[in-house]
Amino acid sequence: MTPALHPLLVILGPTASGKSALGIALAGKLNGEVIVCDSTQVYRHFDIGTAKVPVAEQKGIPHHLIDLVEPDQLFTAGEYRRRALIALEEVKSRGKLPIITAGTGLYLRALLEGLADAPERSEELRTRLRIIAERRGAQHLHKLLERLDQGAANRIALRDTQKVIRAVEIRLLAGKSVSSVHGAGREPLAGYRTMKIGLLPNRKALYSRIEQRTTSMIRQGWLDEVGDLVAKGTSPNAKAFQFIGYAELREVIAGKLTEPEAIERIQQSTRQFAKRQITWFRREPGVHWLEGFGDGPSIEDQALEVVNKSSHET
Repeated sequence: MTPALHPLLVILGPTASGKSALGIALAGKLNGEVIVCDSTQVYRHFDIGTAKVPVAEQKGIPHHLIDLVEPDQLFTAGEYRRRALIALEEVKSRGKLPIITAGTGLYLRALLEGLADAPERSEELRTRLRIIAERRGAQHLHKLLERLDQGAANRIALRDTQKVIRAVEIRLLAGKSVSSVHGAGREPLAGYRTMKIGLLPNRKALYSRIEQRTTSMIRQGWLDEVGDLVAKGTSPNAKAFQFIGYAELREVIAGKLTEPEAIERIQQSTRQFAKRQITWFRREPGVHWLEGFGDGPSIEDQALEVVNKSSHET
């Protein structure tokens, strides 16, 4: 007899759409625990700008997969999957509903669909590519990726040098596109019945909230947080210092940008990031899309309806 599948709820959507609020609300109603799927929140000490939910606002709901590594440590989709599988089993063993709040599409894909048999890292090649980026700029490296793999270049932001380097590395070592490599040799998540809820607020309203949230983060002490990180000797080359906002605020501290200039750049970059997230998640299969913010008055009821309906269909 085939064992019953354990339910798994995924809440996905762009930044500032209210995934965390909805995840906490549903966990309270459905006896759940939250598993965060965010490539920025795995780093310790980078709190305000990565929108980690303060413990006081978690309403007693356990949150997993945040504050896992130091800022200068490498953290990959493969490592996320390994830790997420452990967290899922722990939540299941307590008879709880795992609720994944997903902002990083690549990490979610790695967990649900498995990882590709990609070539191992080549430090020699990576060193050469880093030198190119340092001497000729991130744009030149991104143009190299465009010539090698246009599809990967379309998906990766110009400023995300680490991902650009990995994409070039895969293309050169595997001899085929990143999408071809990622499409082969996957082992999907087994033992779970996955329900997916997507948040899709009105674009204008989302952009307005992004602007408001950026100024709110500044008021909460984001600039001081960055100043403390610099003062403690956190390497400017740390992956976490490449996150939206942290690079700009470091330039404020260095006197290269004014605070208003930095805020404007952060808002613009975050809007562009949200747009890329929406494009990515639109390709995710089986999503029940809800038009609104996760902390909106009716979204919680709509989400519960989706969960109940999905439960009755199995």
